[in-house]
Amino acid sequence: MMSCEWRTFSTDAETYTQAAFEEMIGDEFEAMMFKGNDEFPAYIWTVNYVIIVKRSAKMITDISFERIPRNPVCE
Repeated sequence: MMSCEWRTFSTDAETYTQAAFEEMIGDEFEAMMFKGNDEFPAYIWTVNYVIIVKRSAKMITDISFERIPRNPVCE
């Protein structure tokens, strides 16, 4: 499900608010996509990046973020 409004989500270690996420990534939130009944988004779009949210552990809820440039410049 695509959402153009921030939905706060949590892992076992941290709660991600829009302000905290934007500060951590250094970019402004635009949209997020949840798959099925997942507790956290699979993808987050910012002005300059697509963020892939990856589950880091199986026993506890922990995630990592992979930033991919949204509009790469080819020369």
